[in-house]
Amino acid sequence: MKILRYILFPIVPIYYLVTRLRNRLYDLGIKKSTSYNLPIICVGNLSVGGTGKTPMIEYLIRLLKDDYKVATLSRGYKRKTNGFQLANKNSTSVSIGDEPFQFYTKFKKDIDVAVDTNRNNGIQKLLAIANPPEVVLLDDAFQHRKVKAGFNIMLTTYQNPYFNDIVLPTGNLREPRIGMNRADAIVVTKCPDNLASTDKETILKRINRQENQQVFFSSIAYSDFVFSSEGKKNLTKLNEFTLVTGIANANSLVDFLKERKLKFEHLNFKDHHEFTAQDIKDIEKKELILTTEKDFMRLKQYNLLKHKLFYLPIQINIDNEANFCSLIESFVKSYN
Repeated sequence: MKILRYILFPIVPIYYLVTRLRNRLYDLGIKKSTSYNLPIICVGNLSVGGTGKTPMIEYLIRLLKDDYKVATLSRGYKRKTNGFQLANKNSTSVSIGDEPFQFYTKFKKDIDVAVDTNRNNGIQKLLAIANPPEVVLLDDAFQHRKVKAGFNIMLTTYQNPYFNDIVLPTGNLREPRIGMNRADAIVVTKCPDNLASTDKETILKRINRQENQQVFFSSIAYSDFVFSSEGKKNLTKLNEFTLVTGIANANSLVDFLKERKLKFEHLNFKDHHEFTAQDIKDIEKKELILTTEKDFMRLKQYNLLKHKLFYLPIQINIDNEANFCSLIESFVKSYN
């Protein structure tokens, strides 16, 4: 795969120019971007792969759900349905996608969860329901410029920051680095705990933020408990187990489990992997299985796994959290 990326390097300038031109047309108003009279917060990134969008969406849900009617809108990546779907009791990861199903499973009493590849259509459908949302959270929509979000949060990881990367197909950027200028807040995710101030200053210099932008640093906080369909148990009570992941980058999770001195083997699948019948047969042979919350949403449908399948939930800690929350809350209140 890496060799192929280097072979395709001559395409990089073409991809750069096409995506740069597309964004310029939106900037000039030649291509239409629709605004809405309600607060819309977009969470996205410049790069492909896992930067922590799902935990950030969940963070925003927890921040806002007690004071506002909140809805999430995603495209529903790899779902087997088409068009607009509003999550309900019959929804599954197959019908709405992994992350939206996770949002619905955890917050169905508090929020609406919708999917639509056409974000404008999705917003209009949400506004037409009986009790429409007061805030819409757009999941992974930084490049979806047909909707003009009022507030853009751009994520980039500490390990692979966007400023050290180039565009596809050789690099991992979906668009040129200058796209970061559209962000209102930039969050450097998956940072080590207690990141040194000197490291932060180095990153801030490389980001070279605009006057209107604020930069935050976040780290992953893993739970002390693992959960199954039947209950929970302390993570330290897990003896030898098999870790099953189908996410973009499992390094942080693997490192965390190793730091806890836990014994495990790792079955590492690609992001959004569609588990085959043979995959399930192989997994069923394992005595104890630990997975991510996103993968759990797909694996829990297999009844033979239920008694031995656990997931480890995560949340994020944001440095200068009070300022971050104030920024979000001020934006939302500005529409009242």
